[in-house]
Amino acid sequence: MYYYVSGSVAHVEPYLAVIDCGGVGYACRTTAYTLSQIKKGEKAKLFTYLSVREDAMDLYGFASQEELKLFQQLISVSGVGPKAALGILSSSSPANLAMNIITGNEKALTAAPGVGKRIAQRVILELKDKLAKGQTVGASGENVAGPAVTIIPQNKLSEASAALAVLGYSQAEINVALKGIDIDSLPLEQVIRLALKNMLKK
Repeated sequence: MYYYVSGSVAHVEPYLAVIDCGGVGYACRTTAYTLSQIKKGEKAKLFTYLSVREDAMDLYGFASQEELKLFQQLISVSGVGPKAALGILSSSSPANLAMNIITGNEKALTAAPGVGKRIAQRVILELKDKLAKGQTVGASGENVAGPAVTIIPQNKLSEASAALAVLGYSQAEINVALKGIDIDSLPLEQVIRLALKNMLKK
């Protein structure tokens, strides 16, 4: 129903941002990461997801489409509701979260409030392959093919490439970013971090 809301930031508090759009304040439930990207009194654009239940209608807003997609993927996991999804997204940046899921970093997910070991394992189990293959999850829960990425099991180079592709980088950018990194001797997480640093140097 709403693709995004754009206007002045009228109010912020933990997990909530109110965006004034032409005199109407849209209360958007959001993450600590998105709140760190906006400022009260300044203009902001949040990409939205409308959750409709029998007893409530809630609007969720995110600073980037990547974070919105991750939110939709998280709530598609059995046992993960919007509140838990916001908590998981608030514990790190979208880029780090995608990397933690792909690399199976269970400890990083359980750092989010209200997320136990069982939910963390379920998130990794259900989303690892979808993220690695560049898939996104539609509003009704169906898989929608994203950028095509060839995955070779247990291949560190392929896993690193897949993680970077999920974050929106092209294969040409990924190849340049990975050049010169000692992939064989470094842990996968370190390879991805170094590649991201190389991206930022451009």
